[in-house]
Amino acid sequence: MPSTTRRNRRGDTPPPRTGGSEAEVLRGFLDYLRTSIAAKVDGAPEPQVRAAAVLSGTNLLGLLNHLTHVERAIFLGEDVADWQTTFQAVPVDSVADVVARYRDAVELANHVLDGCTDLGAPVPRPRPGRCPAPSVRWALTHMIEETGRHAGHADILRELIDGSTGR
Repeated sequence: MPSTTRRNRRGDTPPPRTGGSEAEVLRGFLDYLRTSIAAKVDGAPEPQVRAAAVLSGTNLLGLLNHLTHVERAIFLGEDVADWQTTFQAVPVDSVADVVARYRDAVELANHVLDGCTDLGAPVPRPRPGRCPAPSVRWALTHMIEETGRHAGHADILRELIDGSTGR
C-alpha cells in the first residue's frame, strides 16, 4: 500500500515546511506539535479521557492540562507550586474547557514570541526581578521537547481509548 494512502487513512499531518530562519523552524515545529496534541484530546470521550490507562496515572486530559501550565510558566512567567497536580484536570472542566484553555495559553505565548527578535535574549517576563528567564531559543527548544514527548504519550492513550491514530 502506498504511504500516502496509509497517511490519509490514519489522519496524519506531515511535518511543517517552514521558512529558513532558525526562529521560523522552531516556531513552525512547536505549532505543529501544539496543533497535534490539541487535536488528539479534542473530542475524546468522557470519562475515558480522564481515566488512567497506565500505572503512572497518566491520562489524556491531564497531559493537555499539564502542557497548558508549562506554556504559561515558560512564556508568561507564571509560577506553578506543584507540577504533579498539573497532570490532572479539575473534575468540573469539560474536554472542551481544557482544550480551549490550552489554545488560549498557546495564543498568549505566541503573542509574546511575536515580539522576540533575538533567540539569544531572555523571554520577556511581566514581572522582572524574579528568577531569570531562559533564552527564547531554550524556551522554544524545551517546549518542542516537552510537547513532543507528551504528544507521543497522547497518541498511545487516545488509541487505547477509541482506536484513533494519526497526528
